Amino acid sequence: MGREHWKRIWIGSAGNMVEWFDWFVYASFATYFAGAFFPSGNPTAQLMNTAGIFAVGFFMRPVGGWLLGRVGDRRGRKAALTLTVTLMSASALLIAVAPTYSVAGYGGALVLLVARLLQGLSVGGEYAASATYLTEATDPRRRGFASSFQYVSMTAGQIVGLGLLIVLQRTMSDDALHSYGWRIPFVVGALGAAVVFYLRRTMLETEVYAEDTTGTEERGTLRALWRYRREAFLVVALTMGGTVAYYTYTTYLTKYLSNSAGLGKETATLVSFTALIVFACLQPLAGRLSDRIGRRPLLITFAVGSTVLTVPIMTLLKHAGGYWPALGLSLLALVVVTGYTSINACVKAELFPTGVRALGVALPYAIANALFGGTAEYVALWFKNAGVESGFYWYVAGCAAVSLVVYITMRETKDLDLTRVASREASHVTTAS
Repeated sequence: MGREHWKRIWIGSAGNMVEWFDWFVYASFATYFAGAFFPSGNPTAQLMNTAGIFAVGFFMRPVGGWLLGRVGDRRGRKAALTLTVTLMSASALLIAVAPTYSVAGYGGALVLLVARLLQGLSVGGEYAASATYLTEATDPRRRGFASSFQYVSMTAGQIVGLGLLIVLQRTMSDDALHSYGWRIPFVVGALGAAVVFYLRRTMLETEVYAEDTTGTEERGTLRALWRYRREAFLVVALTMGGTVAYYTYTTYLTKYLSNSAGLGKETATLVSFTALIVFACLQPLAGRLSDRIGRRPLLITFAVGSTVLTVPIMTLLKHAGGYWPALGLSLLALVVVTGYTSINACVKAELFPTGVRALGVALPYAIANALFGGTAEYVALWFKNAGVESGFYWYVAGCAAVSLVVYITMRETKDLDLTRVASREASHVTTAS
């Protein structure tokens, strides 16, 4: 793979790293800045208000998927990628400079809310824009490999955010973090987004999009997407199991190890940090494998593994008792999840024709993420609060089982020509081989 291909992969996926860094640090540093935006006296109420504003971001993701998916299909992949990173930078900067409750009353919370709305829009569009770009801008024989870097960059964002949290916790006092230290990661996020914006201004449009000769009137419209509603529902179904498993073993894992398994917070954080590094390294290997043997074998392996192993893995994790057992089980889970994460971006992009590809990936994916991925932690805590925590394990396994049915019945997409995915061809994608 030449230098130009590597440049396209870097530019196409770098925004995901900044995006997930911002998304992660909001949740991680909430305990430090919750008191800055709401009246003192009830820490739990402060956290709940902050968590409520965090949840708003998930509701905005489908809106961002529709809006930025439309931009990607009508104005080009470059335009969509540049817009997402602009929203990303603005949201991080707003949080970094937001006034506290003592200075502006609830005005600071309002700024926080606006920032989360912008971040939700950005996240909703970034995934599809980068997935479409990486899939279209790469040699067809390496689409799986190239698109796998989407989750490499997403995981890298979490790793950097987790690393910064560890550094700040060890170099700053608790008072300093509550006073001003929590602003540092958002400044870093804004600067990172600005760098990605500069890089994306110099990127070239994909040849697949530039050479598409279909009519422009209905590009990126819901009317055009409706013709591919079967593929859109397929994206929701194939995302369902993967996104629940991904959120369970990445964003929720640290809390689970700390609150349910009884590990110390530092140990739980270190387990997540180490596991995520290995997970990121696995993505290109699995993506390259899919270019050789196809997408379906990896998706089916993930779904079978997640359906069968989730309950025993989560049960054993709860009784892990130390760093090494917890790390081993976490890695086993993430190896299974890799079958989905490494290739799901290109699989979704391969389902749609050029004129509706960005929207076709963006909107159903954002809906599935809001319904299943974004609620995974809430569902887990609901089961725990109800005294039946194991119910969540079965929930994750059940979601994977639903996706398994889809993977078994869908057609292989590895060898589809993206320049010739027409209506008739697309209508057969979900038909069994």
